[in-house]
Amino acid sequence: MPTPPPLISRISTPSKHLTAPGPDRAGLLRLLAEAVHVPDHGRLRPWRFILIEGAARDRIGEVLYRRVRESLPEASPARLDKERTRFAYAPCIVAVVLAPVKGHKVPEIEQTLSGGAVCMNLLHAAHQAGFGAQWLTGFAAYDREVLAAVGLAEHELLLGYIHIGTRTETPPERERPDPADLLSVAAP
Repeated sequence: MPTPPPLISRISTPSKHLTAPGPDRAGLLRLLAEAVHVPDHGRLRPWRFILIEGAARDRIGEVLYRRVRESLPEASPARLDKERTRFAYAPCIVAVVLAPVKGHKVPEIEQTLSGGAVCMNLLHAAHQAGFGAQWLTGFAAYDREVLAAVGLAEHELLLGYIHIGTRTETPPERERPDPADLLSVAAP
């Protein structure tokens, strides 16, 4: 088995640069098994997944196109086309859904952070498996009609769409902050 690439080499691949093949179902389940290894105070598991693939990508793209056209009448034809094709590239898109447990001693912010860690772990797992991936939100993550078309219940929130596939281009590395510049030491 080849040595997986180091995490420091992970970079987002724009979804328009992702194509088939993506992970098969068994491979996706392995990625999701890695994704759920996150801190989860109270073992609430306040997150779940929705797989968007095949014809569902086009159907949801049409809903997104219509909702942007209705909500943003000033949207340019280029913006509308971008929304229509948002889900058209990566063969595997995983919607990471947050279903916060209300009124529990574990604050909702901790549940949300746990879900964000699931998203990041899924990106790392895809990278380790040799795929390109991108975590996207935008209009498609907040419009209730789009979310209903994806399969979210009214009480659920979308943490992100994780697009996974084979890279058609390798993105250039971007400048990263120096960790030493971000580190401070608490006073004794």
